[in-house]
Amino acid sequence: MDRPIFDGSYSTEADTFLDNFHADIVREVAQAVEQDAVVVVGMAQNPHVGGARKALKQAGVAFTYLEYGSYFSKWKERLAIKMWSGWPTFPQVYVHGTLIGGGKRLKAAIADGSLQARLDNGRGTPASDAI
Repeated sequence: MDRPIFDGSYSTEADTFLDNFHADIVREVAQAVEQDAVVVVGMAQNPHVGGARKALKQAGVAFTYLEYGSYFSKWKERLAIKMWSGWPTFPQVYVHGTLIGGGKRLKAAIADGSLQARLDNGRGTPASDAI
């Protein structure tokens, strides 16, 4: 099911604010997602982020890790990333430019082989889903 989003058919003053809301951080994440095969975006002290990183290491998958603060800092930067991605929590795991979700989805993708299929295919979708 698609999530409802503002259709953007008209501009608001908020657009200007949001376009510039920690744009440097969003650009940094977007650039990593575009360039690197696997990117994990997270925060310190979050056990789900640590679990995702551990799962990738155990699976032998190289990844780029971007960390933005902890529970005590950089919440606005993380909010900008959440607004950009549409994903409400951390970690955010990207494979070949596609957000696959958080830690639970990553672990499921490792277990069912779909992560390796995405990596082998060189795209964000498994080979079986490719057109």
